[in-house]
Amino acid sequence: MNAVLNVLMAIWEYFATNILEQPAFMIGFIVLIGYVLEKKKWYEVLSGFLKATIGYFILSAGSAGLVNSFRPILVGLKARFHLAAMVTDPYFGQNAVTVGIMKQFGRSFADTMLLLLLAYIINILLVRFQKITKMRAVFTTGNVQVQQAATAFWIFLFCFPHLGRLPILAIMSVVLGLYWAVGSNLTVGITQELTDGAGFGIAHQQMFGIFIFAKWAEWMEKRAKRKGKKETKRLEDIELPGWLSIFNDNMVSTAVLMIFFFGIILIILGTPYLTKAGFMKPGQSFIFYILQTSMMFAIYLAILQLGVRTFVNELTESFTGISDRWLPGSVPGIDVAATLGFGSPNAATIGFMFGALGQFLMIILLIAFHSPTIVIAGFIPLFFDNAAIGVFANNRGGYKYAMIAPFICGLIQVSGSAFIATWIGMAQYGGYIGMFDWATVWPLATVIMKYLGYVGIAVVIIICLAIPQLEYRSDPKGYFLIVKDYDAWKRMHNKA
Repeated sequence: MNAVLNVLMAIWEYFATNILEQPAFMIGFIVLIGYVLEKKKWYEVLSGFLKATIGYFILSAGSAGLVNSFRPILVGLKARFHLAAMVTDPYFGQNAVTVGIMKQFGRSFADTMLLLLLAYIINILLVRFQKITKMRAVFTTGNVQVQQAATAFWIFLFCFPHLGRLPILAIMSVVLGLYWAVGSNLTVGITQELTDGAGFGIAHQQMFGIFIFAKWAEWMEKRAKRKGKKETKRLEDIELPGWLSIFNDNMVSTAVLMIFFFGIILIILGTPYLTKAGFMKPGQSFIFYILQTSMMFAIYLAILQLGVRTFVNELTESFTGISDRWLPGSVPGIDVAATLGFGSPNAATIGFMFGALGQFLMIILLIAFHSPTIVIAGFIPLFFDNAAIGVFANNRGGYKYAMIAPFICGLIQVSGSAFIATWIGMAQYGGYIGMFDWATVWPLATVIMKYLGYVGIAVVIIICLAIPQLEYRSDPKGYFLIVKDYDAWKRMHNKA
């Protein structure tokens, strides 16, 4: 029996390491399975697998380039002003758990992979029985699942330090699996409308945040209309006059805005520091360094959007086979970066900038009020949370909300992360996820479970189960139709 379990565990670890933790191959694997179930010809299956995998690698190259473009600013702000602080970044957060879990709780980080497997099974079962659960999305972003499993593991050990290994894994699996299913499910309707029926939801770190800000922007705009105010235009509908028309081009507008944004911070850091740190070459023109850094940001954003277009079509078409056979009426939840290729091309840039302003303002306030934890803004929360929220807020409410919503998000990301990471003890190990849901939803759940104990677990589970039921009741006719037949849903919606 032990030998069989060891073999199964070895197979799972191989699959988790080489496919589940590698989003490009995970997306390619989903496409391959979908096309096989649709009985496509072998060369169509191979073509779909390669296009989806390569498309995701293109997206990853764009993402990595964006991070590298911003690195001089992040490193510089920390080194130049001697801020010893916690970095809000999913990878820093995962590293903090890896380093601290044994020291803090005497537990092994290896349990996070077992937690991931069990939570993933819970997610699939919740979608399989969607007639009861009303959940429609399967979380497929493996690298994010690893980061979240690690942080959730720490949170549960903090809340229930004396629970045995199996009981705590069982409880964590249910709660984390519910979070994945419920969070992804929240994004299905608004993502279908943004992408005009592309057939996916979001599986990332800000699912509740995107839903909240998208609905808030929509509600604010409807409220303004009822008061007789003029409709707020979306960014893509604004034709700028005269010389301002250069901002109608996404690459130009991104480059110009980044020259202004990067330029101010790089000037503050100064040429001597940038040269000493190795970011600038000795004798290099400071002006052209700023220009190059800013333009590379625009280039990598364009690469990211190309990657989205390359793999989304394959994924959407292939998931039909999986959905029809195994999980009828469901969609895959994928990386939030996929949404940046839809709506206004400028919304992501605007969202990033105003989110960054919110984060930097809150960091200054933490320093001013002598917070026990000072936050250094990591690029992943700084960009991907706020850029995506900018895209959705613009789509639902207009350009004003593409600025306001990310700014508010930036304030919350830093303050919420500083609170929760300090309280549960992760800050001392240098990192925390820092993205919206983990600065709001999870701190709230932690408070409930820490102070209410097992009753708190029941409260969290009941709230999670209730959310999709409330969503369904708000639109029983269109709730599943928007996934199964988007065009029919759109006709029904327009007629209503």
